[in-house]
Amino acid sequence: MSEVQLQNCNLNIWYSLPDELWGKLAAVYESMPGWIGFKNGIPYWFGQEDEDVFICASVEPSGLSFYAQMSDDEWSSWIGKFKSEATRALGFEVGEPEDGFL
Repeated sequence: MSEVQLQNCNLNIWYSLPDELWGKLAAVYESMPGWIGFKNGIPYWFGQEDEDVFICASVEPSGLSFYAQMSDDEWSSWIGKFKSEATRALGFEVGEPEDGFL
């Protein structure tokens, strides 16, 4: 089994999206592996910060920010699936702004 490590990612999903798109994004959240729900308005997958493996997200000025603790392979697979599903749901290519996704 791969070693659990801290992971993070910012995506080009901005706080200024229309409510209709935020609703579609909520459906993507729920469809992702490990979904456990919102706790105090924060979406979580697999667990919370006090557990060995978790993913959480928050909307920041830099975009939708993910913070996670899991193996590199599991993280790469999960965030890749999230980007793909979000792209399909939102109607624009979702990716990291530092990689040119605006």
